[in-house]
Amino acid sequence: MGARAEQVDVVIVGSRCAGSATAIPLAARGRSVIALDRAAFPSDTLSTHLFFPHHWAELERLGVRERVEALGAPPHLEAGLGAAGVEVVGPFRPYEGIAVGGCVRRPGLDQALVDRAREVGAEVRERTRVTGLLRDPDGRVAGVRWSGRDGREGEIRARLVVGADGRHSTVARLVGAPTHHEWENRRLMAFAYYDDPRTADRSVAMQWRHGDELVTVFPCDGDRSVVLLMSPVGRADEFRADPTGAYEATVAAVPPLVARLEGCTRATKVRTSYRHPAFFRRSQGPGWALPGDAGHFKDPVTAQGIRDALRFGRLLGEAAAPALDDPAALDRALTAWEEDRDAQCLPMYQWANQLGLADDVSPIEDAAYRWFAARPDGASELLDLFSRRRAPRSVFTLSRLARWTIGAIRIGHPPRAVLATVRRDLGREAGALVERLRFDRRRRAAVPASPSEPAVEEDAAAREAVSA
Repeated sequence: MGARAEQVDVVIVGSRCAGSATAIPLAARGRSVIALDRAAFPSDTLSTHLFFPHHWAELERLGVRERVEALGAPPHLEAGLGAAGVEVVGPFRPYEGIAVGGCVRRPGLDQALVDRAREVGAEVRERTRVTGLLRDPDGRVAGVRWSGRDGREGEIRARLVVGADGRHSTVARLVGAPTHHEWENRRLMAFAYYDDPRTADRSVAMQWRHGDELVTVFPCDGDRSVVLLMSPVGRADEFRADPTGAYEATVAAVPPLVARLEGCTRATKVRTSYRHPAFFRRSQGPGWALPGDAGHFKDPVTAQGIRDALRFGRLLGEAAAPALDDPAALDRALTAWEEDRDAQCLPMYQWANQLGLADDVSPIEDAAYRWFAARPDGASELLDLFSRRRAPRSVFTLSRLARWTIGAIRIGHPPRAVLATVRRDLGREAGALVERLRFDRRRRAAVPASPSEPAVEEDAAAREAVSA
């Protein structure tokens, strides 16, 4: 068939969390929006999909909280962290009046967001992929070329092209957006869903450290819980050879996880991800922007990806809407949006990288768990980090490190091992400080290249994104 030519204010590539969150404020402000997605909704995608209170706050702002709650996921009234026989469990403190967490599977969540985008006036086209970009004579991105599974193809000219198409973003590749920070994951991910009849436990989300293993149980919709294992990436060959065997052996080796799953039955196959590096990518340029995992991805250990996709997709739409008729004003708005996103996300990015290291529980961590467990508000203080009420550096202070160092020796850890941990952790903090100091300079130096076109279809398995 011949090409169709269309003109809109904004074309968005990808219609899940970041794409729909960008479309909603744009369309609600009267801007014409077409969002394209390869998928047909509802559909699944790899994701940890754990919510903290600030996730619900973003859904509230987008006008979709009630329909997501209606999917039936049990509210998490408490959450906890456990290690070395100590559990720190407690309630969330309110974030914008919301004091519950949750876990919502992606088919229902993404469908709710797509429905909301359509409700406010955005057009969402499914089973459609982008094959190239349109550019003005000066090189400014001015639209996309697309093709549908039904054989149709066409062009959409737009004032702004938004690549909300995940870690392996086609838009990022086509504009030549460079990565200016990257951190290789030290843990793989393997997860499955369990039928979970344990009603009394379905209001609590739990994570345990056991040796160098990190395991979690998150009750979700459909009367199920997702059981996520984050084993050291050095076990990748073992999981590749026998995903189910390696997964079940790991579950059986963690006593509190075995106890929690008593009476539960695994209901799905085991899904895995072995390589999911964290990164910051140059996320805006003349006529284009990259929200969500396309522009920035954190280690999934902190489960922040969905929230940041929602938040910074929404903020992108709000910033772009009044500036679309003036290219210079739009460029300034996009620059400010990227700088704001990076400033808000860098502390959590660095903390997630540290939590995602494949370490055994250290003597100082052991003392810290015990210290938080002994405090009436210890769990809530730790959960404030995941809800982004507090920055990691305001909780893990030097004075507390000194307290935990002394505590580790008092509870019987060898002084030499404790001091070795102190040296290691101070070295890591020094590295993080250097990264913070160099961050803005490296971002400014990341100038997009001009890659060749057209786009080529990528292997579907290579494109599958992991969103936290």
